[in-house]
Amino acid sequence: MTVVSEPTAARRGPRRAGRAAWEEEPGPLGKAAKAVLVAAIALAVLFPLYVVVLTSLSPQEAITRAGGLVLVPDGLSLAAYQEILSGGVVTRSVLVSTGVTLVGTLFSTTLTILAAYGLSRRDSYAHRPLLFLVLLTFLFGPGLIPTYLTVQAFGLLDSYASLILPTAVAAFNLIVLRSFFMNIPQEIMDSARIDGASEFRILGTIVLPLSKAVTAVIALFYGVGYWNAFFNAFLFLDDNRKWPLQLILRTYVLEGIPIPGAGPTDTVAGGPVPTLAVKMAVVVIAVLPVLLVYPFVQKHFTKGVIIGAVKG
Repeated sequence: MTVVSEPTAARRGPRRAGRAAWEEEPGPLGKAAKAVLVAAIALAVLFPLYVVVLTSLSPQEAITRAGGLVLVPDGLSLAAYQEILSGGVVTRSVLVSTGVTLVGTLFSTTLTILAAYGLSRRDSYAHRPLLFLVLLTFLFGPGLIPTYLTVQAFGLLDSYASLILPTAVAAFNLIVLRSFFMNIPQEIMDSARIDGASEFRILGTIVLPLSKAVTAVIALFYGVGYWNAFFNAFLFLDDNRKWPLQLILRTYVLEGIPIPGAGPTDTVAGGPVPTLAVKMAVVVIAVLPVLLVYPFVQKHFTKGVIIGAVKG
């Protein structure tokens, strides 16, 4: 008589019951393939950045010998950075972008927190109509001409406020933050209300301390958005002294339009400043702040955005 036994854990291999195949520990071949893939992605990201940084630090002779972008170090020079940071248009644009980013991020994050907290309370005034209006913006945008006419009607043309107010609140960030606030146990806030705490007190002492991760991520989204934005400045600013760095980058680097203070005839220490090196230096300055800030906030992405966006 032959006895047919049930598959045992040993016969099934190392896979645990109830787990999918892609959740298991990969074998040696799988680990090697992952390492090669990660290395290829890292190389595709870091190599262009390396070329840009190296070209921005190269003297004119090295750029001429390389025929353009420099791949192998051949002498280093800070002439391009000295030129664009010597008080010209690029220096002023860096200050403009920094100020707009700091003020805009603080303003937008504050508005989003207040709106998200109000919409997360189901008993708040006009809860459903306001939430419907927010969701409606996902489907229908205001359009370019109505936006310009609105900014003009409020007298915001050629002002720094036009770089912040038209995009002060992003519907996506508002929905993510609202979902996170709704996941906070209602009993905690009810007990605070029984003790006489106001809504602002509850928001400041209970809700925000529990929402540091998602708030940091939302602030990063706003900060990167303001730092990289150029279209509002392109539409609403006529005075190039008020241009942010990204508009300078678009005008000078991408379109090749000469900008006073960053041209090929400028000199540093008696020698010509290489035009290509200046362009690459502007690119480095435009990318550097995001690269410096992102690693400190990246750890909050999984905890902040995923928990805030996925409910259940």
